[in-house]
Amino acid sequence: MMNRINGNDLLALGYPENELLGIALKINKKRHGYTREEMLGMYQNVLKNTEEYIGHKIFGALADAIMNGVGTQPEENLIPLKESALPFEVYGKEHIEDGAFNQMNVAMRLPVTVAGALMPDAHQGYGLPIGGVLATRNAIIPYGVGVDIGCRMALSVYDIPEQYYAAHHDLLKNILTENSRFGAGHGFQGQYRAEHNVLDHAAFETNSFIQRMKDKAWSQLGSSGGGNHFVEFGIISFEQEDKVLNIPKGNYLALLTHSGSRGFGATLAGHYTQLAKQICKLPHEAKNLAYLDLDSEAGQEYWIAMNLAGDYASACHEVIHNKISKALGAQVLAKVENHHNFAWKETWNGEEVIVHRKGATPAGKDVMGIIPGSMTAPGFLVRGKGSENAINSASHGAGRQMSRTQAVKSLSKEKVKAVLEQHNITLIGAGIDEAPMAYKDIHQVMAAQTDLVDVVATFQPKMVRMADDGSRED
Repeated sequence: MMNRINGNDLLALGYPENELLGIALKINKKRHGYTREEMLGMYQNVLKNTEEYIGHKIFGALADAIMNGVGTQPEENLIPLKESALPFEVYGKEHIEDGAFNQMNVAMRLPVTVAGALMPDAHQGYGLPIGGVLATRNAIIPYGVGVDIGCRMALSVYDIPEQYYAAHHDLLKNILTENSRFGAGHGFQGQYRAEHNVLDHAAFETNSFIQRMKDKAWSQLGSSGGGNHFVEFGIISFEQEDKVLNIPKGNYLALLTHSGSRGFGATLAGHYTQLAKQICKLPHEAKNLAYLDLDSEAGQEYWIAMNLAGDYASACHEVIHNKISKALGAQVLAKVENHHNFAWKETWNGEEVIVHRKGATPAGKDVMGIIPGSMTAPGFLVRGKGSENAINSASHGAGRQMSRTQAVKSLSKEKVKAVLEQHNITLIGAGIDEAPMAYKDIHQVMAAQTDLVDVVATFQPKMVRMADDGSRED
């Protein structure tokens, strides 16, 4: 009994004496193999770094409760929302859950909101829904960008015919395994660390907070996150010559990667989200949409940090692609890269606005992008049409139709294995929560956005590597 954690212990850590305390205490009924001191340390970390525990197998529910304001008292002098939401375009409405609509309606009531749109892969997230696009006037919303700042897709098309894959399967598996590393917190040490000029970026000297993260950024350079992040070989098919990319009609071996700014970006997101919440006090339903004025010192700091995280995420992909291209001894015929979980200064309806794309692909006129399906479903190389109604955006993937918890509870390893074998997919790593059945039908998603993008080529996954430790950074 002396080792039991009680309410007084949690109150001493800063937990409020209300509903939140009860949620926290329930977790300790099963110690999960941790000592009392280890559990208290994690309880404290959940309060300080809540975002890092979203989706955690033990503390995820507590982190969700904190992020959703459970147990908080109403405050005075809140910034009021507009009485009614501005209208916004929705693509693929019939396949989008109510939670995403509700979050978008709240975002459209912010005093700084100018326009919005919801992509066909949309689902509920934190603050702005994933698949949500929001244009604001001179304001940046950290949670409108997302936790994994600058998360992106990168595609390398090789001068290697599709027949090479079957003939060199084991070699390709070895190349993929040797040149990628996955999972939250995982990285490289000593001689295995990569070099890239992003580490010399002047923005690392912005302030002491960002300076302290440089070594962590270096250690994780060239690695990939958890959750839905992947490095995969597949076959890309061009039904006709693409003169812009200068690629003849045909089928080629290609490498596709999906990951973001790792622990560096997640730490930035957590810090500036909390700062925004302290500065911009909104009603409870909008608290995760706290914004920073771009003319303020905090707003400028976050803008610089966000762009640095985006450059860092790009560097991670560049390191991976360079390693694998070298191991293959292949020539890259074309490389396409696009990011989401970011904010851009753009002109919309004749006005400069800040466009947040949280899980949405930039799709301005002739802008190239990649929209993946799942580990068994095809992805698409696309060219944007520049639809103003969609704020020059498209989906960033198929989107989840099943939560991670639902997937783990309802799917079996045997069922997932059977589906992978049916599609002839070699899978390295990944948890049940990333099973292909957890995602929407990519063909339905693409059918809902024919006004937004043209399909240039189709990518069929063949060999997929993902994190296998249950970590998340998506």
